[in-house]
Amino acid sequence: MKRRSFLTAPVAAAALARGAGAQAAEGIVDTCVYLGQWPFRHLPVEGAAALVALLRRHGIVQAWAGNFEALLHKDLAASNARLAAECRQHGRGLLVPFGCVNPLLPDWEEDLRRCHEDLGMPGIRVHPNYHNYTLRDPAFERLLRDAAARGVLVQVVCWMEDERHHNPRMRVPSVDLAPLAELLERVPKARVVVSNGFQSVNPTNPILKALRGYSRVAVDFARSDALMELRVLIEAAGIERVVFGSYAPMFYIEASELKMREIELSAAEAAAIQAGNARRLLAQA
Repeated sequence: MKRRSFLTAPVAAAALARGAGAQAAEGIVDTCVYLGQWPFRHLPVEGAAALVALLRRHGIVQAWAGNFEALLHKDLAASNARLAAECRQHGRGLLVPFGCVNPLLPDWEEDLRRCHEDLGMPGIRVHPNYHNYTLRDPAFERLLRDAAARGVLVQVVCWMEDERHHNPRMRVPSVDLAPLAELLERVPKARVVVSNGFQSVNPTNPILKALRGYSRVAVDFARSDALMELRVLIEAAGIERVVFGSYAPMFYIEASELKMREIELSAAEAAAIQAGNARRLLAQA
């Protein structure tokens, strides 16, 4: 069953109804939500207040929030400041701002410093494909090292929208994750979350196999299409490296919830993915 069709299936509705109370009671840490305006179309939920209301309805008690405008704006300092202000104004302890840093821009070190020291952000997001660099670029390794020295988590966002919907002038490929394990070997103190990294997961995926050797790395499952892909991802990456990420409001939160319920996780597995793994990773320094 694909993401876009699951809401019409009776079995999906029943699963959602059965699990809603338990998830609300335990609380979810959503590691991938966005504020701001998606540049190419309107989304069903827009604005920080509306997003916060949506998250609360789904029992989400903490959400790591980025800013859509960071993809195309060059003044990331101003974008990050707006993100932090919106999270303070509307988040009420729920939204955790993750500013964006582009290591190809002049004085990016100051952007990182402001995120960490002035805005109190525990992590940042990078969008290598939209900012025209790869993980092999020496500039990214310098950013990873500086973030690790500060104890700042780095979220690598690999994909933002189905390629079939891209504007003809904005064909943006997914980020190549192949260099990541080698980077983590050179920067062992780095903490990394891979967001929207895997659509179809092979149990023998060499990237996931390589990442199993690092305790300070995690992956989310928002991008995976099929319901059973989450079980394959858990087997490939390890239960301790999988975190909940809905990619709201671009995706429906129900899609990520249903994937968890459909594979019948144990209570310990569900708790780890819903919140435990993310909290542990964010607390490491």
